[in-house]
Amino acid sequence: MSKIIKIAGLDPSLSNFGIVFGELDITTNKIVKIESMDLAQTEAGNKKTVRVNSDDLRRASEIWKKAKPIIDQAQLVFCELPVGSQSSRAQTSYGICIGVLACIDKPLIQVTPIEIKQYVVDKKTTSKEEIINWAYELHPEAPWLKRKEKGVEKLVNKNEHLADAIAAIYTGVQTDQYRQISAVISCLIN
Repeated sequence: MSKIIKIAGLDPSLSNFGIVFGELDITTNKIVKIESMDLAQTEAGNKKTVRVNSDDLRRASEIWKKAKPIIDQAQLVFCELPVGSQSSRAQTSYGICIGVLACIDKPLIQVTPIEIKQYVVDKKTTSKEEIINWAYELHPEAPWLKRKEKGVEKLVNKNEHLADAIAAIYTGVQTDQYRQISAVISCLIN
């Protein structure tokens, strides 16, 4: 008998925070469907009129306001945990994303960008386009971001964040952390 739970997948970024929502059958560990996909997009404000730290707070708040209602519906959350960076501005973005993730009060399955790349095509140098194509092949029914070009619908590059969020789910299902949590959830669902 199937045991379906609601899940969210996240790809944190200060500018383009990818959020997907769907259903997972924890008896088979298969994603049943991706119901919604959203991109919390924020842009830096005018540095001449707004302090950078105030602007960062505004951007973090915008991300959380968009992500929280989706996460609230999920029973389990999967996330590509961001890694540190070499510039101070990128490190600030990293800290903001970690802060947003710290607000999640649900079980959070964490995977790294390298784990995702290795899962998707078994190499550390997987391109963004490869991940988008992989995710689209698995879930063509999902509401992908598209544009028309000469009468033909094409996927836009910003789908990389949504594809990474889906990949976080698929990769996360392979972890020991997921196996432990899903065993507990399975016992709670009768």
